[in-house]
Amino acid sequence: MSRKEKFRKILWTLVLAGTILFTCMGYFQIRDHLPDQLNIVKGEETECLNRLEKPWLSLDDAIPVSGGERFHLQCDLFGLIPLKQIKVQVVEPTDIYVSGNTVGVYMETQGVLIIDSGEITGEDGLSYEPARNLVQPGDYIVAMNQERVGNKRELIHKIQTCGGDSVDLSLLRRGEEIHMALNPVMDEAGDYKLGIWVRDNTQGIGTLTYMDQEGDFGALGHGISDVDTGELMQICNGDLYKAQIIGIHKGTKGSPGELSGLIRYDHSNIIGTISQNGENGIYGRLDPGYVENLTLQPMEVGYKQEMELGEASILCSVDGKVDEYQVEIVSIDLNHPDTNKSFVLKVTDRRLLEKTGGIVQGMSGSPVLQNGKAVGAVTHVFVQDSTSGYGIFIENMLRYNGTYAN
Repeated sequence: MSRKEKFRKILWTLVLAGTILFTCMGYFQIRDHLPDQLNIVKGEETECLNRLEKPWLSLDDAIPVSGGERFHLQCDLFGLIPLKQIKVQVVEPTDIYVSGNTVGVYMETQGVLIIDSGEITGEDGLSYEPARNLVQPGDYIVAMNQERVGNKRELIHKIQTCGGDSVDLSLLRRGEEIHMALNPVMDEAGDYKLGIWVRDNTQGIGTLTYMDQEGDFGALGHGISDVDTGELMQICNGDLYKAQIIGIHKGTKGSPGELSGLIRYDHSNIIGTISQNGENGIYGRLDPGYVENLTLQPMEVGYKQEMELGEASILCSVDGKVDEYQVEIVSIDLNHPDTNKSFVLKVTDRRLLEKTGGIVQGMSGSPVLQNGKAVGAVTHVFVQDSTSGYGIFIENMLRYNGTYAN
């Protein structure tokens, strides 16, 4: 075989391999962007499925699996190549009350959160690290010597009164309880310490997304993670407070802005209790006596397949009152692995751009409205473009809160 023929053979082999590679990549990209499951309002099944139809996508007859309320939808590429079976749940129309009010958040951890370990200068002037390579950032101390630990103050008291004896710590690590013995060290001031940096609460401001028919609320659109460990905080209780916006730091390229709020942590300012801190938001119950002071607008839930590119709006409070601002939905991913980043929106309302520069910290949870329905909530701002950010589908927040079952 001549050199020219060898070269031609290699070239055709590369072309064929490239074609196969790009075909496979395209197949998996199409499949991964199809939703794993859909919620369809009863009576709107045909209309909903029509929205999914594409020239290259064929939908086979549904397969009922539970009295017609649940079925599987087979999707094929060009009617020949199987792509995915979508789980379909037929649901009743759901109405909620969307908000947009700025609220204060205070949560106490389940036990005491370990941020890191560190050195102690002992009474002899030497450095000690009794917790090094034993505890991990993100661990929760829930008991010491078989006695429950509720907060940082209790932990410090127990350590200082241990007399220098070895202590048995009960830790929660990724949901599993483990035990370990640590030897306290007396520092230069004469206090016993374990060389552990800890935290037992967190606070801040965010936006109330909705209240359901039972008075339960959802807010933020994402969970609250510890600033040092990055782990989702495990809480035992918390409260929702009145919050007053006292300043706005406008967002710019490379510098996310934020709302500066004033929260008076007084019992008379509590407007609700927090019971859950989940991946898709914080949840709890509003105080019935305070509900009438909130901005609550009844609205039907719109599901992810109803969302479309183009004009939409958000509700938020950046100057003391809830207002509606125009945005544009620029991309939608019906099956994003991170539910907090299911779509991208861009602020187009000049009023909000002049006030905040776009999306700022404190606006997480702002309801997203489109075609007269509540379809999502704001979750993140882009660091390099403060006018744009991510959002979560409202159905993902509702599913976590138990408004309907899949």
